[in-house]
Amino acid sequence: MFVEFLEPASIELDDAVEYYNMHSVGLGENFLTEVLETIELISQFPDLWVRNSENTRKAILRKYPYNLIYSVHKNVIYIIAVAHQNREPEYWIERI
Repeated sequence: MFVEFLEPASIELDDAVEYYNMHSVGLGENFLTEVLETIELISQFPDLWVRNSENTRKAILRKYPYNLIYSVHKNVIYIIAVAHQNREPEYWIERI
């Protein structure tokens, strides 16, 4: 499956990588690696994660307090948000 980030989700990912790199060298790259591994799992098993709304699912990262909010349409996985778990719930809802 093809994966596409919505622009706000791409910005959130970049911001999180930068934040973690500011705190410890290499931590941002570790975060990015986990995100990419999770996206690979989503690509292989798009229905594995729990429904977050009628059209979205939420993949929870294992080592970081982030969720990947995504939607599947035909053969495309749209990453809607790279959402910190302590951020306001469903702030991203207007993106879908």
